[in-house]
Amino acid sequence: MFVRPIQVTKNGKRHAYWALVESYRTDRGPRQRVVAYLGQMDESGRLGVREAACGSGSRQGRLFDAIKPEWVEVDVGGIRVERCRAFGGVWLGRELMRRLGLTAFLGRLLPPGREAVSWSAMASVLVLARLCDPSSELKIAEHLYAGMALEDLVGVPASQVNDDRLYRALDKLLAHKADLETHLKNRLGKLFDLKYDLLLYDITSTYFEGEAAGNLLAARGYSRDHRPDCKQILVALVVTRDGFPLGHEVFAGNRTDVTTVQEVVTTMEGRYGRADRIWVMDRGMVSEEKVAWLKAGGRRYILGTPKTMLRRFERQLLEGPWETVREGLQVQRCPSPDGAETFILCRSRERQEKERAIHERFERRIEKGLGEIEEACRRRKHAVVEVAKRVGRLLGQNTRAAGLFETDVVAEPQGRARLVWSKVQRWRRWATLSEGCYLLRTNITDWSAADLWTAYMQLSEAEGAFRIHKSDLELRPIWHQKQGRVQAHILVCFLAYVLWKTLGGWCRQAGLGDEPRRVFEELSKIRVVDVVLPTRSGPQIRRRCITRPTDHQTILLQHLGLTLPPSLRLRDEKAAAL
Repeated sequence: MFVRPIQVTKNGKRHAYWALVESYRTDRGPRQRVVAYLGQMDESGRLGVREAACGSGSRQGRLFDAIKPEWVEVDVGGIRVERCRAFGGVWLGRELMRRLGLTAFLGRLLPPGREAVSWSAMASVLVLARLCDPSSELKIAEHLYAGMALEDLVGVPASQVNDDRLYRALDKLLAHKADLETHLKNRLGKLFDLKYDLLLYDITSTYFEGEAAGNLLAARGYSRDHRPDCKQILVALVVTRDGFPLGHEVFAGNRTDVTTVQEVVTTMEGRYGRADRIWVMDRGMVSEEKVAWLKAGGRRYILGTPKTMLRRFERQLLEGPWETVREGLQVQRCPSPDGAETFILCRSRERQEKERAIHERFERRIEKGLGEIEEACRRRKHAVVEVAKRVGRLLGQNTRAAGLFETDVVAEPQGRARLVWSKVQRWRRWATLSEGCYLLRTNITDWSAADLWTAYMQLSEAEGAFRIHKSDLELRPIWHQKQGRVQAHILVCFLAYVLWKTLGGWCRQAGLGDEPRRVFEELSKIRVVDVVLPTRSGPQIRRRCITRPTDHQTILLQHLGLTLPPSLRLRDEKAAAL
């Protein structure tokens, strides 16, 4: 809607009136019609219409250039506030996307076509919603979109957002996964001066709700979420030493970790080049075959090793010499016989106390269980097979101390079963010696043992990335059933994690520490509201205002170099002039 001056000649005199005019579409093209004749309004009335017209984003203000009143009469009793919506979180997410150049890049990847709403805008909606309030596409369409200021920031009316359009946006986005990861890697490297010499690789699982019958990747396997009853999928992630992601891959839920190494390493090298990178992986990724493959390709690595390999270094555990890295942590360098590799023997006091407490707890459980079985055999007649099964279940449920006990079920002449057990002191001596110890292996020869240990500990960044994916971004459970939609869902979570890490890096640069969660939560409290002011002459002034930040929020914004807009333009012209 807009206002139009009308000149009328009556009794030889020209009179000026104002009319409220609406534009609308027909099959024969755009048309206009007068909604109301406003007559000869006084200055306050004209100001009300002017505010209504300007609030809609039109250029009607120049019709009133000659009128510059400072005040307008407002019915104080009729002032009201409408449409209180979340603003701070989505606005901050939008700023992070601009900082990464992600908004413009999505526009180039998904150029406008014949669709009513651009796919790049819908992709932005998916990523921002995942960052601010992780939910299903249906909930975004029916509840969240209207409750957040996404309509004002993205420019898509709420009436044009539905679950089908969001699902199709997932399909469109997935086709550009590699391009997105490459762009973000380059952009993050420039923003935070990242080094890509050390690449951390880890893998996790996330489970499905539903059968996922048509998804070839959905399968049962080792569940990190303790949900063996559900089908799952594996998500592999490669990050820098600071936890900034380079890329991710998705594998079938029944794949073993070690079988993914070659595929992930080859993919990352094909995308970003081999250079002089060092791969860091935990013991679940290690097999002699994969170590040989890394060596054959001239790749450098730092790997965890299975606990059983400690047996080879019993003498070093007893004799040392140990080098103190920090209080409570000692390491020693153990070259391999052929000199091609170096083993780093590590001993942690905290880990030692934890493992000792675990062993003692499981030992008490087994002792109590064996005592109960022994007593049951004395009270009643039991078959040998039945007792042996009970003992096996007990040891299987308490494997951390099962090796300490030697058991035997014997049959007495009367047909009774009798349990005989004892403790293996040899096992206890080794457990006491190896508690808190673990072993690393590497083919890097020019680093100290302390530097190698420090590099391996950076794997905690990859583990932290998975925690954020699963808790803050709610990667799990997966409700999608189609394979492509599942992969697109994981991609959206990945993009939201990039925004999360960007905020973390931004906070460090601004001197706000390394806790983006608290910064995001605080700024997310900022709201946007519509303030409606009824004027004496009838028209209502509507302004979309942003709540004034608190002192704490103001400090955060100043450190980040951000300035909140005082208000937003009203996009709905009918709502601008009620």
